[in-house]
Amino acid sequence: MSTMFSIRPLTPRDQPFLWEMLYLSLHVPDGQAAFPREIIYEPNLRHYVENWGLPGDLGLLALDDALPVGAAWLRKLREEDRGYGFVDEQTPEMGIALLPAYRAKGLGRALLEALFEAAKETYPAISLSVSIDNPARGLYERMGFIPLRQEGDSLTMLKYLRP
Repeated sequence: MSTMFSIRPLTPRDQPFLWEMLYLSLHVPDGQAAFPREIIYEPNLRHYVENWGLPGDLGLLALDDALPVGAAWLRKLREEDRGYGFVDEQTPEMGIALLPAYRAKGLGRALLEALFEAAKETYPAISLSVSIDNPARGLYERMGFIPLRQEGDSLTMLKYLRP
């Protein structure tokens, strides 16, 4: 693993990797079995990445040399097809994941900072859903996300991108 990371926009060609990132974004508490891979194709999850490149989609790919190692992305969803972190039809939901070997090295923070910068001209705020016990929650809080509501063990958080 090098320390030379680069970040570039996600494109429709990145769809296979984005599916993998969607799977890796699913939090599995310690001691629990991983989800079956097919879960990402269920309607409540596939809408986050299916047909990537739609109007309003915004995402970044992290690379270690030429190897994709992570992604952060935003997608607006409709009220009738709402996601876990849905706030309204104008606020896109965020997803982020890194390959396990690349976690806890500052790359997630760098991806988020770049995504916020890229998104702030288009969106006043972004939302996400995170499990209460997910260690990533601390990163989201440090990056300015605030809790909006809790449903079960999931927390919907919101970040304002501009005053």
